[in-house]
Amino acid sequence: MKKIFSVLLALSLVLALASGAFAMEDTDTVAVGAVVIAADGVSEDAIYAFVSTIFENLDAVSEAHAKGLELSLENAASITDVPYHPGAAKYFAEKGIDVASVKEGAGDGSVKAKKLTFATGGEAGTYYAFGSVLAQFVTNNSDTAVTAVVGNGSKSNVEDLAAGDVQLAFCQSDVMSYAYQGKSLFEENVEGFSVVANLYLEQVQIVTLDPSITSVADLKGKTVSIGALGSGVYFNAIDALTAYGLTEADITPVYQSFGDSTESLKDGKIDAAFIVAGAPTTAITDLAQGKNVFLVGFDAEHTAALIEMSPYYTAVTIPGDTY
Repeated sequence: MKKIFSVLLALSLVLALASGAFAMEDTDTVAVGAVVIAADGVSEDAIYAFVSTIFENLDAVSEAHAKGLELSLENAASITDVPYHPGAAKYFAEKGIDVASVKEGAGDGSVKAKKLTFATGGEAGTYYAFGSVLAQFVTNNSDTAVTAVVGNGSKSNVEDLAAGDVQLAFCQSDVMSYAYQGKSLFEENVEGFSVVANLYLEQVQIVTLDPSITSVADLKGKTVSIGALGSGVYFNAIDALTAYGLTEADITPVYQSFGDSTESLKDGKIDAAFIVAGAPTTAITDLAQGKNVFLVGFDAEHTAALIEMSPYYTAVTIPGDTY
């Protein structure tokens, strides 16, 4: 009888997966902040216009992209380890919020650009989708013109900003701090940038089509996309593996963008992929249209270990109906 029940249970799972009727459960994971940073030389007026236009019109921004619903003044002004651009600090002060520190000498207008270039992320990620909405909204509703462009990850965005190739950039909060302090990904501290706003949380999403992979520990021996070498995703993946007592050598690593990762999942070339972006993420949403997608969660013990190791992380839950 027990054997018959097991067979029936397995058969029902197969039928559910085949019919697309499988319901994803809530997934416990961790997240980092999605922060907009600016070149110090961008004028105070331009950054003030960027921030005020967004936060004075959150309803309209939210209608254009659901991430707008997650924005708040309190969170935007919450960064403590990197100073704010004077233009952003001015706006928050008018709203009764004093930021932890303001970058001295920034906002002098030494960057002469008729249009601010905003480095976002890959086309299949949230940075690009939401960044494009913000850029267009600010351009249409203020005297500051902003153009969103595809970016190559947080580390690359910081470096492009420092090189003067862009004037605004999305960056993970942990990578931003590493850049400012000259740690981890950066051999020396990166000069010339300051915080505009902390916008929303980026969840560490471990995506698979294999229902037998239910824990980070199950990634051992698997082929896993862990982001581009040197990207924020790469270091988040290494952190997650470390928390579970694994190293990069315990998996067969593949270094891919979000879009390439989901294509590789579709083609059966990889077993799982790390995607660090605000959920829902376009790449995963597209994948879920034709496949039964599973997110691999973190248990409480390993979440605590990860946060103790790197306090930039926050424990979060991705609702089961996200994808």
